[in-house]
Amino acid sequence: MKAKDVIIALDFPTLDETLAFLDRFPAGEKPFVKIGMELFYAAGPEAVRAIKARGHQIFLDLKLHDIPNTVKRAMSVLSGLDVDMVNLHAAGASEMMKAALDGLTRPDGTRPLLIAVTQLTSTDEKALKNELLIDTPMAETVLSYAKNAANSGLDGVVCSPLEAALVKERCGADFLTVTPGIRFADSAVGDQKRIMTPANAAGAGCDYLVMGRPITQAEDPVAAYRRALKDFLG
Repeated sequence: MKAKDVIIALDFPTLDETLAFLDRFPAGEKPFVKIGMELFYAAGPEAVRAIKARGHQIFLDLKLHDIPNTVKRAMSVLSGLDVDMVNLHAAGASEMMKAALDGLTRPDGTRPLLIAVTQLTSTDEKALKNELLIDTPMAETVLSYAKNAANSGLDGVVCSPLEAALVKERCGADFLTVTPGIRFADSAVGDQKRIMTPANAAGAGCDYLVMGRPITQAEDPVAAYRRALKDFLG
């Protein structure tokens, strides 16, 4: 896997639409992609197998959050799908994260990268305080979740690009930051609240950018993807 990359969120309702989108890329161009709940619930493991067979790296974004034993058993199933990255909610706490890591690790010691979601990029300070009843500021909340993930042996976190540099500072340069909420300067914001452009994310400690609609709904998705790569990687 590349040290830094742009991951395309394949937020399509069917596998046929997803594969048609991927067919728009030249044969030798295999972007890193994210399979989220919409596609996985529609097509299941077959979506993973079909896209993996085409040569793509896959981030399976299912955000597991349950009691430790349930998450451990679920991760042991996901470890057999040959994905490259999976995630869970850091809000499940350390015992759950450690159980997930145990379940994800195959008998030969290999496993996909495991990262923890800190706070969704659609959540702002107002919702954090008034609805989730968390009085700690957003950045400190994210950092606390990130430290718990690091101490549990995880590889990194999902956070907004606004917190990526702080996560690196507290958890180390090798601790991965996977950042949604990435928009071009001329893109619609949509339902994202804590956002940044690919160019700005390059200097903010982001390792992997996750971009969906700015690429998938672009008139020329291939050009939009290449623009994101150029802006981010230089």
